[in-house]
Amino acid sequence: MKILTLNFLTCASKPCRTATSSSHTSPTSSTAPFPLHFRDAELAQVDVPFNPAFLRNVLPRVEWDALRVTAEELGFTTLPPTKPETQGAEGGAGGEEDDATYRLLHKILLETQIMEGKLVCGACGHEYAVREGIANFLLPSHLV
Repeated sequence: MKILTLNFLTCASKPCRTATSSSHTSPTSSTAPFPLHFRDAELAQVDVPFNPAFLRNVLPRVEWDALRVTAEELGFTTLPPTKPETQGAEGGAGGEEDDATYRLLHKILLETQIMEGKLVCGACGHEYAVREGIANFLLPSHLV
């Protein structure tokens, strides 16, 4: 499971869906249903060709604060505090600093995969198992 995928996922349990629609909890809060947090994560690095055009297109859709929380939990502590401009990385003005940031984003979002572990909701504490790189999001009937 790529880190990019996690940036689009939230807890699917009924209490969290209700809480998410009625309030706006900050993604940096440890009690928010988004982002899901890792526990006992086993990571793998998979080589993927660098594609700056893909990063420029997906970056506006990425929730930056949630990505920073996830990256820090996994040991990637060098992401800038603000989202980089989308014209960097071989796409116009941006320079070497933006290129380095895009390469770091490429490494985190596309090359880093979670192979084993758990995704944990900060709001309700529900754990979603990750096995062989696949997260199990099936919920027991009392949480649906």
